[in-house]
Amino acid sequence: MKVLVAVKRVIDYNVKVRVKPDNTGVDLTNVKMAMNPFCEIAVEEAVRLKEKGIATEVVVVSIGPQAAQEQIRTALALGADRGILVQTDEEIQSLAAAKLLKAVVDKEQPKLIILGKQAIDSDNNQTGQMLAALCGYPQGTFASEVVVEGEKVNVTREVDGGLVTVGLNLPAVVTTDLRLNEPRYASLPNIMKAKKKPLETVSPADLGVDVAPRLTTLKVEAPAQRQAGIKVASVAELVDKLKNEAKVI
Repeated sequence: MKVLVAVKRVIDYNVKVRVKPDNTGVDLTNVKMAMNPFCEIAVEEAVRLKEKGIATEVVVVSIGPQAAQEQIRTALALGADRGILVQTDEEIQSLAAAKLLKAVVDKEQPKLIILGKQAIDSDNNQTGQMLAALCGYPQGTFASEVVVEGEKVNVTREVDGGLVTVGLNLPAVVTTDLRLNEPRYASLPNIMKAKKKPLETVSPADLGVDVAPRLTTLKVEAPAQRQAGIKVASVAELVDKLKNEAKVI
């Protein structure tokens, strides 16, 4: 069974995001980039399926500039077999990403497609669902457990009332939640081996997909700074301030 995993290049989650002076977007100058944390979980799950003998090949695909090869190589070092970079310097929105991934799916014909449920930069939580709709595949989102049994995959999801398990016929699309697994670290020998693994580069034009943005960003602003808090000496003083100053009770 071939498994396709989509990964995204994002600002490292430890980095404080800066807004450009002209408020047109986020400043990426000299900023450390990394693989989206939810995508790391997707890669780990695919590699575990391979280690169990369920998956025969793990293919990683990313969409972005040439520098996104770094994130693909990281996935290869974690255990993926080969990579595909859809190289473009254009802003890729959710629908365009889904269409590009659909073209890759048509070419690769994987039985299972795994994506992170969302990216920590745009936080849209849309691409997996859009891809499933475009492919006409069943989908299991926010997966906290994935069990492949023959031609079906059972996906357990956390909901407000507890857990829900959905059974999907393969091929299917699964998006990962935080509690699905704990991603491993790439060892130095595997990092060196990843440099020799195949990595194919294609363009959106090669895949016949128009990636022109459908949405326009009008303005990007940093959140307003929070005011410093104060300490109170007693519960009575706290209640008085909540009632007379904050006016919330």
